[in-house]
Amino acid sequence: MIEVRPPAGPDEVGAALAPIWHYFGSRPDPEEVEKLGAILPAERVLTAREDGKIVGGAGAYRFDTTVPGGAQVPTAGVMAVGVLPTHRRRGALTALMRRQLADAHERGEPIATLFAAEGAIYGRFGYGLATLAGDIELPKSDARLWQEESLGRARLLESEEEMLEVLPDIFDRIQPTTPGMWTRSRDWWKVRRLRERPGHGALTAVVIELGGRPDAYALYRLDFGVHHLITESKVEVLEALAVSPDGLAAIWRFLLGIDWVARIDAHWLPLDHPLFLWMREARRLRFTVVDALWVRLVDVGVSLSARSLREGSVVLDVRDEFCPWNQARWHVAPGSAERTTAPADLQLDASALGSVYLGGFTFEQLRWAGRLEERKDGAVARADELFRPERLPWAPELF
Repeated sequence: MIEVRPPAGPDEVGAALAPIWHYFGSRPDPEEVEKLGAILPAERVLTAREDGKIVGGAGAYRFDTTVPGGAQVPTAGVMAVGVLPTHRRRGALTALMRRQLADAHERGEPIATLFAAEGAIYGRFGYGLATLAGDIELPKSDARLWQEESLGRARLLESEEEMLEVLPDIFDRIQPTTPGMWTRSRDWWKVRRLRERPGHGALTAVVIELGGRPDAYALYRLDFGVHHLITESKVEVLEALAVSPDGLAAIWRFLLGIDWVARIDAHWLPLDHPLFLWMREARRLRFTVVDALWVRLVDVGVSLSARSLREGSVVLDVRDEFCPWNQARWHVAPGSAERTTAPADLQLDASALGSVYLGGFTFEQLRWAGRLEERKDGAVARADELFRPERLPWAPELF
């Protein structure tokens, strides 16, 4: 019989993480597990056990996520979910996910988010694909912009201390304006974003100043390579963010202008990135769309009340057997989502509602995908107008 409970203490956290590390082809390093404890305390980790042996595990970071309108919603950032291959099809994963969502609900975390190693797993637990992103592989010879002159003043940051002094301030000016982005503590910066990766180029940070104030930054690595004195080096852009449009243009002109490299790769770019309009030949970006953030409404009433809505209202009949406290008809209007006995306009399940929550997908798309039932004529159009966001959601970082 599978038993799910938190680890007995920090010493068992590594054992809880070991099942997912198994699929990475490695084992948790004790030093890395200790560092992770700064952002993942033992009480936010779960173990699945059989006969006292840990055979599965899951964790959940705690941060706030920006939702349409700018509200910061407490979030369970789900990570390291895994069950050893010896214990597949025994209910361990379902038990872990059920307990994790119940814990998030009890803690007052209205949404849960994750990046899915395999998307087919999480829909049955009420998670919906909520954002898309893209990776680029741009040969340097094709990195030709309509306007290539540099903007602002670029400065390389020399140490982790200097990065921690400069970068969080820029990030914290951007995060509240971007649905899908979450808050970063100082420990998160140190443990997650500024960590070095053995076997890869050293992490480099550059900041762009406009008008005497830091406005943009990029984190990147140079993976060196050369053959017959011809460069095969690659710039790997981990993150390039800016407060203003001029700052974003400036940081990308810097990145695309780095000399003696063969290719520029970047990950997790938003689908509406202005690179498509800056490039003379946008197809040269070799832009590959990937699924990104998945969202689960842990508390339908609180989460829908938190995000901004336009004029009007809609009654949603939400099917959610996995989190039965959500299963109800909800009257949704600006500033409120309340249970109702009124006839439903639309019927959909929790995963479909997660897909439209941040504004990355529409109710019309759900209708075409067969993911909802329109109970009243015109209800899909009304719901889309009600939920219409100012901008596409985006998350710049995998966790």
